[in-house]
Amino acid sequence: MNIISTLLDNLNYGAILFLMFIESTFIPFPSEIVVAPAAYHAAAGELNIVLVILFATIGADLGAIANYVLAYYLGRPIIYRFVESRWGKLCMLSKEKMERSEKYFADHGAVATLTGRMLPVIRQLISLPAGLAKMNFWKFLLYTTIGAGCWNCVLATLGWYLHAIVPEEQLNEKINEYGNVISWVTVSIFIAAVIIYLIVKYIRKKKQATV
Repeated sequence: MNIISTLLDNLNYGAILFLMFIESTFIPFPSEIVVAPAAYHAAAGELNIVLVILFATIGADLGAIANYVLAYYLGRPIIYRFVESRWGKLCMLSKEKMERSEKYFADHGAVATLTGRMLPVIRQLISLPAGLAKMNFWKFLLYTTIGAGCWNCVLATLGWYLHAIVPEEQLNEKINEYGNVISWVTVSIFIAAVIIYLIVKYIRKKKQATV
């Protein structure tokens, strides 16, 4: 944990990539305390906000790929054995969390790898069900990149906004206060947008069929 604390205290693009890689694996580590503070420093002119989002998204992709590959090649029995082992418990994993992630993937299909990137708990684990289901890798990577990129943009916007109103010593407290609310609002907006898109598409098809 000392190296992580050091990296958090000295955020640069390499640190952002590495920390987001960790966050995107099954190791419990919140993205909120990486991207939002990095954006906070970007607002102060210490970093570039576009590069913050870019490196955060690349790191998230690499961590998700690691999860996907492990699940793809090891299979469900070994993954669940690890989840229920002492090491799994140290990573704050449980059979219930894993089952919840698999159910979310089963209920929402491939798009779960996109929307799941914005949900607490599901975010770190959604790439495991994708690997277990042997989802097409390139589709997985595309959806993961979009989901992680959207979430990182939300966190970056939060960090940038907080720079104008919050002293740095209160930053983590405010991020924790807003983090979960923002994730659920973001997913709700995305789901609403998808529903509207599907309705519009259906209406257009109906109109074309009647012509």
